[in-house]
Amino acid sequence: MEHQDEQTRTTALRHGDEATFEAVFRQWYAPLCGYAARLTDGDLDAAEDLVQQVFVKLWEQRARLDIAWSLKGYLYKTVHNSALNRLRSAKTHSKYLDFNVAQLEKEQTPPDYPARELAERLQKALGKLPPQCRHVFELSRFEDLKYREIADQLGISIKTVETQMGKALRILRLQLADYLVTFLGLCFAWWAAN
Repeated sequence: MEHQDEQTRTTALRHGDEATFEAVFRQWYAPLCGYAARLTDGDLDAAEDLVQQVFVKLWEQRARLDIAWSLKGYLYKTVHNSALNRLRSAKTHSKYLDFNVAQLEKEQTPPDYPARELAERLQKALGKLPPQCRHVFELSRFEDLKYREIADQLGISIKTVETQMGKALRILRLQLADYLVTFLGLCFAWWAAN
C-alpha cells in the first residue's frame, strides 16, 4: 500500500501537481533540513539553502522524475549529494584563493598600482552598479552578511541576491580587469583579517 502511495505521489509530481509538491515539501522540509545541518557542520543557513535547492530542482525536473526506490530515499540522497558538491566547491574555491595569495606573495605590486588608486577605482566601479546590485554587494562583501540574511533584510529572494551578486561581480571584473589580481589579494587580506 505504501509503495503504491509513493508511485501515486511520484506520478502526480511528474505531472506538475502543485498540491502534491506542497504536501511533499511540508512533510520532508524540516527533516531534510535537520539532515543537511549535520552535513554542513551545523550551518543552518547552508542546510536550508541545500534543501531549498533540492526542492527547486525536484520541481524543475519533475517531468523527468525517475524514482527507483522511494521518494524519501530520493530526497535524502539528493540532499546528501548536494552537500558533497557544496563541500567540493568550497575546497576548490579555497585552493583558488590560496593560489592567488601565493601569486601575490611572489610578485611585488608594481609602483604604479598603489592601494589608494585601487580604492578610488573600486569606488568608481561600485558607483556604476545599479543601486540594489551595489547594496547587495556591499552587504555581502563589506558587512559579511550571508545571502539568507541579505534576502531577509531586503525582503527579496535568495535567488535575487545570487543574481545581483553575480551581476555586481561581472561588472566589477570588467571595470577592474587590470587590477584584478591586486583586488583579489586585498579582498582576501581584508576577509582574513575580519
